[in-house]
Formats: sequence, C-alpha cells, structure tokens
Amino acid sequence: MKNRIEVSSGVHFGKPCVAGTRIPVQDVLELVRDGVPFGAIVHDYYPDLTVDDVQACIQYAMDIVAVEDVHVSLVPA
Repeated sequence: MKNRIEVSSGVHFGKPCVAGTRIPVQDVLELVRDGVPFGAIVHDYYPDLTVDDVQACIQYAMDIVAVEDVHVSLVPA
C-alpha cells in the first residue's frame, strides 16, 4: 500500500499524491472527511483512482500521525 503514494518535487509542489497521478492525498482526505463514500470518490471525483488508492491515502495520513512528535507544555494552574 505504501507504494501508492508518491512525493516528488516536480509534482504538485512536492505534496504527497496518489502514485502516477497529480491527485493530492489531501484532496482525497477532504472528501473522506466530508463523508463521501469511497466508491463515489472514485466514480464521481477521481475515476483514475481505485478504492485501494483512497485507502492508501488514509493509511498515509495515519502513518504521518504515528511518527509525529507532539510536544505538550504544561501550564501551571
């Protein structure tokens, strides 16, 4: 699934895109956030994608969050 997402400085300003397309992961994730079913994303918005591509976008986002360093500063009460 990891090879479905590419980051290239020459494609969409280096933003992660679905491999072999200029479709940004963020655009796909926004449709998912809006509750658009995976099949409709493919059929109505991006016919060059597959449901597996949509799932790969979600996995990519999960992988980014999993390795993100979160720094919490405690404010004294």
